Amino acid sequence: MKNLLTLLHFTVLLVFIVSCSSNQHNDENDTSFIGENVSFSANQYSLMIDKIEDFANLVNPKSIIDGEMKYIPATEWTSGFFPGSLWYLYELTGDEKWKPLAIKYTEALDSIQYYTGNHDVGFMIYCSYGNGLRLTGNEAYKNVIINAAKSLSTRYKPAAGIIQSWNANKSNDWLCPVIIDNMMNLELLFEATKLSGDSTFHNIAINHANTTIKNHYRPDYSTWHVIDYDTNDGSVRHRNTHQGFSDESTWSRGQIWGVYGFVICYRETGNPVYLEQAIKSAEYVLNHPNYPEDGVPYWDISADDITDTYRDASAGAILASALYELSTFSNDRDYKSIADNIITTLSGPEYRAELGENGDFILMHSVGSLPHNSEVDVPLNYADYYYLEALKRKKELENK
Repeated sequence: MKNLLTLLHFTVLLVFIVSCSSNQHNDENDTSFIGENVSFSANQYSLMIDKIEDFANLVNPKSIIDGEMKYIPATEWTSGFFPGSLWYLYELTGDEKWKPLAIKYTEALDSIQYYTGNHDVGFMIYCSYGNGLRLTGNEAYKNVIINAAKSLSTRYKPAAGIIQSWNANKSNDWLCPVIIDNMMNLELLFEATKLSGDSTFHNIAINHANTTIKNHYRPDYSTWHVIDYDTNDGSVRHRNTHQGFSDESTWSRGQIWGVYGFVICYRETGNPVYLEQAIKSAEYVLNHPNYPEDGVPYWDISADDITDTYRDASAGAILASALYELSTFSNDRDYKSIADNIITTLSGPEYRAELGENGDFILMHSVGSLPHNSEVDVPLNYADYYYLEALKRKKELENK
């Protein structure tokens, strides 16, 4: 009996040691995966910085079109993503060299805090100044965020309960077009209320989210891209999917903007209605028969000839980042593992560029707007931004 107990104790101890070793090995693999991809991203962006810093004027890179770098002005909707990526590289690497660069390219957007030409000041200011404030505590950045929220609020239409995205467009017969992307700009408003104490911004965000739930989604929780409103009575004039295959199809990035946006709304309010909307709109993507096993969506989930069309790495990166945060709020599914699958695919040779190639962007194969033959199968600065954000969120989850 004594020998049997000794053998039993030895076996239990051996299992414990093997288990600890296995867990340590898995942790090391996860750390190595994140570390290697962060290191690559930093090296790639170092090459890009070396090139653009040679310009006499400050430039903001967006993509590679016909082999040439596409630079954008401060007023272009994606201008906040490059400085935002520099902030993430500073945070992820701990390398001080990134901080002055992030500050420089962020503060080049100073005038955007007063820009009222479209709804995208949330993207432009919060991805740049928002990350800058979070990482440096620079008091001046608070006023920039508040002023940007005031600018965004000028586009709020009380009768319809929404923030107008684009200006009226006669050719499309749009009076007040609102796109699902606009859900992403609500984070700026929530933050402005926290910084200023003015609840106006928070209330506008809530009204916009509630109206979006009411009008932007089909019964199966897929979304139209554009809803056109009558600003006198708030009625819906048109439902379109401007950047998708057809009006009744589901443009992938738009669907995923909605997932991400409602995760934000739940984080900021705790209202379970927003969590349910985030989950059900995510499940629409994840359960769709055209959703690929490797996790990177086609540019439109319901496009014809789906297997012969383009994937959209930007949609995959945004989805991965959204699912990492959703995993902290819901145990309905293992959303973290789903996000891990996406980010592993994006980090493989099919999507991650070789060092010094792809215009020194990180990810290949994104799609801006296929129906308009705009930025098709190219790198995009927002794909890189959300890829780095996803790595950051993965790292935070695994270091708890």
